Amino acid sequence: MKHLPLSLQWLILLFFSLALGSALQLYHLPAALLLGPMLVGVVMALSGSTLHISPKVFIACQAVIGCMIALVLSPSILGILVSYWWLVVVVVLMTLVASGLSGFLLVRFSSLPGPTGAWGSSPGGASAMVAMAGEFGADVRLVAFMQYLRVLFVAAAAAMVAHLSLGAQNNAPAEIIWFPPLDYRFAATLIIAVVGAWLGRKLHIPAGALLIPMLAGAMLHITGTLTIQVPQWLLALAYAFIGWSVGLRFTPAIVLQALKTLPQMVASIVGLILLCSAMAWIMTLLLPVSLLTAYLATSPGGLDTVAIIAAGSHADMSFVMAMQSLRLLSILLLGPAIARFISRNAAPRMT
Repeated sequence: MKHLPLSLQWLILLFFSLALGSALQLYHLPAALLLGPMLVGVVMALSGSTLHISPKVFIACQAVIGCMIALVLSPSILGILVSYWWLVVVVVLMTLVASGLSGFLLVRFSSLPGPTGAWGSSPGGASAMVAMAGEFGADVRLVAFMQYLRVLFVAAAAAMVAHLSLGAQNNAPAEIIWFPPLDYRFAATLIIAVVGAWLGRKLHIPAGALLIPMLAGAMLHITGTLTIQVPQWLLALAYAFIGWSVGLRFTPAIVLQALKTLPQMVASIVGLILLCSAMAWIMTLLLPVSLLTAYLATSPGGLDTVAIIAAGSHADMSFVMAMQSLRLLSILLLGPAIARFISRNAAPRMT
């Protein structure tokens, strides 16, 4: 694959991504246009493809996703968060405990260094975790592999749960209008995305390229100042580029490097998903939310991928994004302390 011209590699990537994404879309699988390109990207990367997605393109796509989320955020979620603040705090802290336990066991029963295992198993924004990991002595390549491997697993699992939920409700997604009429509101939305992404990078806010357009757009949309316009064709492009950004990171070199500890990595990811699923079930017993909403809210995936899956299902986007944002904030605040604890205490002791 690496000997093929870049133009031909792009054509192969586009063709098979469109084919697989369309096939998954036919089965009403949420986030089909994310999962299809992501899986094709993985296969091409492992086949030696030399393609890569520019970080600037990835940031722009995150800003588009932020504007999409702004469309569906509702102030009504504040009532639930305030009324059940204690449960929200418990769930966020339990997710941190679960990820810490996952990282601790991973380091104890594998050859991974402490900082690498700790940051690789942190369920925050994948790009934010990779950026912070290098400052604490972790192997950034392995952390990136672990983070995006978890994103891949979580995205596939969450999409299947959402698909089963849609099937159980006998409620297929509404017909998609790919090219709606656009006006000045679309131009204003693009300005929010561009300025928000720039501010997020300028202020060094983790996942800021998504969070700032999300919050700014939501404030304008909720107050009636501006109706956010994000056409489906633009969303499809953002989904595809985010999927490729994740998939194309699985290069043969990093996979070979991680091969010795791959079974332990997969076990830790599956264990973390199961623990978060159990918390989601408990949440449905105490909060007026559906199982799908609770599952996505506690799902240890990337903020952008969970948002895409939630948008393609009947989950309460406001609740999901509130919980995911709170967890990201808590990881950023407590992640370094957790990483230091795992580094000092989880390494196997010599006898």
